[in-house]
Amino acid sequence: MKKVGDRGFTLIELLVVMIIIGLLASLIAPTMFHKVGESKQKIAKAQIEMIGTALDTFKLDTGKYPTTDEGLKVLWEKSSNIPNWDGPYLPKPVKEDPWHNPYVYKSPGEHGNYDLLSYGADGKLGGEGENKDITSWE
Repeated sequence: MKKVGDRGFTLIELLVVMIIIGLLASLIAPTMFHKVGESKQKIAKAQIEMIGTALDTFKLDTGKYPTTDEGLKVLWEKSSNIPNWDGPYLPKPVKEDPWHNPYVYKSPGEHGNYDLLSYGADGKLGGEGENKDITSWE
């Protein structure tokens, strides 16, 4: 036998709660997605700085920065034609930026001994906001 306080929710009550949750999600989601984009940019900047430190250590050991053809691969894999290599210079390979695009490395660079950059979310040169390029020289 049911007691007076044992009744369940009606369909209308459930629909009202679902609508309220949907409205809250539509207000909060854009803010959260914006934070995800900013986080990826910060990760890319931190990785570029970490790779830059590894490149500087590589130069201290070998007397030069890796060439564009050698690429960043020599920071974690020994090449037989590089004397005084004392790596690996990174704990693990960093081949891609947070958007799964390869980092662009050029040496000698146009902005210094080397240029290291990520093209951002769009994977193309230039852009603003989340699509902005993240570079080693800025």
